[in-house]
Amino acid sequence: MTSPERAGRPGRESRTFFSVGGRESMNGLQQLETKRRKLVALSIRAIEKLGQALRGELIEPGDVGYDEARKVWNGLIDKWPVAIARCSGTADVMVCVNFAREHRMPFTVRGGGHNVAGRALCDGGLVIDLSAMRSVRVDPAARTVRAQGGATLGDIDHETQPFGLAVPLGLVSATGAAGLCLHGGAGWLTRRYGLTLDNLISVDIVTADGQLRRAGEKENADLFWAVRGGGGNFGVVTSFEFRAYPVGPEVWFLATLYPMSHAASLLKAVRDFAAAAPEEFGILASLWSAAPGSPISEQYRGAPVLAVLGCYSGPFEQGQAVIQPLRELAEPIADFSGPMPFAQVQTFLDADYPDGMLYYWKSAYLRRLDDEVINVLIDHAARRPSALSSLDVWFLGGAFGRVPPDKTAFARRDVPYVLGIEANWRESSQSDANIAWARAVYDAAQPFAHGLYLNFPGFVEDGDKLLQGAYEANYPRLQSIKAKYDPDNLFQGALNIPPKA
Repeated sequence: MTSPERAGRPGRESRTFFSVGGRESMNGLQQLETKRRKLVALSIRAIEKLGQALRGELIEPGDVGYDEARKVWNGLIDKWPVAIARCSGTADVMVCVNFAREHRMPFTVRGGGHNVAGRALCDGGLVIDLSAMRSVRVDPAARTVRAQGGATLGDIDHETQPFGLAVPLGLVSATGAAGLCLHGGAGWLTRRYGLTLDNLISVDIVTADGQLRRAGEKENADLFWAVRGGGGNFGVVTSFEFRAYPVGPEVWFLATLYPMSHAASLLKAVRDFAAAAPEEFGILASLWSAAPGSPISEQYRGAPVLAVLGCYSGPFEQGQAVIQPLRELAEPIADFSGPMPFAQVQTFLDADYPDGMLYYWKSAYLRRLDDEVINVLIDHAARRPSALSSLDVWFLGGAFGRVPPDKTAFARRDVPYVLGIEANWRESSQSDANIAWARAVYDAAQPFAHGLYLNFPGFVEDGDKLLQGAYEANYPRLQSIKAKYDPDNLFQGALNIPPKA
């Protein structure tokens, strides 16, 4: 991709190979060239013109920083784009969309880069990178938040918490708000205020014709309905307008570890407690392992545990009494519960999901959590190839379940639990075993399952079947809206919804 006039520019490497994981390798370049020849009939001059039209940076193979720019959170992902357009604003996004359409160039959109399936990147195509677009503006009087498409959860929490406000988001602060929101967005506030997408007021979105549109309840309402659950299939969302709510600054946080040997009876107790718990209390039970370096008794470091986690965001003076029963289910291994700034709660799990570790996640909505289901989960938890992996049961209901299934594209509102199947490991030699374990858990859960959470889709192995199962009666409407705004299927999103009139 290096033209003679650009080869000697400052900051550009003259070598024609790539560094992968500290090793010089031709393999990635060879893959890139093969993809480029097959998929991209573009001249060097066309790429040059794209770079000249951008205010932001265009990063190509051979540029200093290319290897860093093509990294995402999941170290399992190794893709080689032809170019990465690091957009500085909406105008750059419009340029990129027009370029991709005119040149029939495959592309992806990157927000925070946390999509576990790695769909922020593509081989042999263009990456429209929003990671430099992270501005967040809070209107404390109106309790609204405007966040650009590259903003992370941590960016939003940083700006809202000084006003005692919060947007319902996820759990790991480095996660991009865009990807999280467009397919759902579950976290500590879901039972109280619903999913992230339930709290959208409007979006600014660049559609397939390269035009910027505002979509909300009264303007392009069909498009607004579709993006709330339909993912990146309808355009590039350059900014989100959210509702915010009074939360914090301090809340009561629950983090109690129990021996795995008691998991069956304790999961039942958590289930029964959650059925009557106040909606201000978000609850998660995780079949996991205590970290080797945890400040707990040495005999339990690295041992399998049931972690009972939660956040009570209601009246502060009531919090200790609300969470106390889940701290006393049995003799705990450790108890880290207590008052905590909400901003700190939002980063509590960050260290467990570092950049560059290897991840493969699937999910299943559970219709029940009886003895049979609990025994299946405990059995598979005992077979984890990696102690870093976990089986997480989220307790839903509350505001999540009160939204009619046709109110947004996100259709699954009638399930009481969602199972997160998180395979997490460090060594690439262990990849096959860990992926096989997650798939085995997913298969074992199917007799009790009713669809899955699309932010945890594995590698999207099930394709169209997966989408129809997730959207059910909403799927034909999504295809129709897709045909209206993107009839040529330019946007294929993390999970592609093909257009159908």
